[in-house]
Amino acid sequence: MTTGTTAWAPPTETEQLLYEAREAREASASGVRGAELAVLSRAPLFLTLPRLHADTPGFRALPASVKDPETGKPSLPVFTAGMLPPWNPEWVHRSVTLAELAQEWPNDRWRLAVNPGSPCAITLEARRSHRQAWLRAAADTGGPRRGLLVTHTGGPLQGSLAHGLACGAHLSVHNSVAWNELGTTYFDYFRDAATLRGIWRVTNRAGFLDKLDALCNAMLCGREEAIALTARTGLTDRLGRSPSHEEWLDAVTRALLVRRADTETVEEVRATAGRIACYEERFRADGVLGAGERVDSLSAFDYGRIVAFVRMALGARLCAPQEAEQAVLTAGRLSRQRYASWGAFSAAYSLARVLAFDEDEFGQTYQESVAQHRILTQDQKSPCRSVPWS
Repeated sequence: MTTGTTAWAPPTETEQLLYEAREAREASASGVRGAELAVLSRAPLFLTLPRLHADTPGFRALPASVKDPETGKPSLPVFTAGMLPPWNPEWVHRSVTLAELAQEWPNDRWRLAVNPGSPCAITLEARRSHRQAWLRAAADTGGPRRGLLVTHTGGPLQGSLAHGLACGAHLSVHNSVAWNELGTTYFDYFRDAATLRGIWRVTNRAGFLDKLDALCNAMLCGREEAIALTARTGLTDRLGRSPSHEEWLDAVTRALLVRRADTETVEEVRATAGRIACYEERFRADGVLGAGERVDSLSAFDYGRIVAFVRMALGARLCAPQEAEQAVLTAGRLSRQRYASWGAFSAAYSLARVLAFDEDEFGQTYQESVAQHRILTQDQKSPCRSVPWS
């Protein structure tokens, strides 16, 4: 695809679809914006804000308008995820949907400039009737989608950094963000900071470094799960075969009694071993594990979360790009040391996730985990198919 004499590669599918929708509209001279609105209503859009304003409590105002380079009219610039500018400590981004823009729009004079100055730039009039069309498009498409494998053509596609980023691909698919981007935001500045604060209990640099160290040492995986799996691995090595479930439970009990564990702890770990066995059996039936395969370590869960964690810290401006890159490289190195393949890594990550969140229901969390494993191990566009494990 070309613009003038310069080749242009769309960063992601969203920009590709926007470019095609614009080209089709201009070729038909119909002026109909339906295809463009459909694309925009399915994608998060980003407003650029000074960090000083973003850090002001209660700040929610839209940025000031600028002159659109295409029309010369006062316009509000927004960017799709693939067109966000490079990371800058003083400028951050707020994610909005097309429907939210329609509801927050301040006046009828401004226009909406999407990716201004780029080959996939689109300028929309924003009078009341136009904004009602935005809302209808959002209702028709259901808004932004989840569970998508997204690749950024300008991000790392091979090498150690790509491998490390791919270790975080489960969460990237879960959140429909590009798996191979280490850039200006993960969700957006506000949600990145809120997620770090609410889920990770991280609000500052010291907290970020402490949590990163815990993840690198796989300290946030379940203690009972680690004891149960370690006991089974040791028994397997001694027997030279896979132990029966009863042999495994006996090994768990002996290991805990040596540690002088109380009865309650012994029963909890034995119950955890039962949960692991149950999920592994279901994983074999659903193709996550092969016949006779098992998971020996859940460290993949922490190693995979390193990537999303540092990407959110980067978005929240708690770390700088070079520091985040080093953490991602560490995640890849640790994963290669512990696991033999993408399949083994993904199965371990999936098992840890369902043990933590599925509550033995084989419900939404389980179904999502299986779907993510299948996407990453079977989709030809997946990094697990294109980036060598070692």
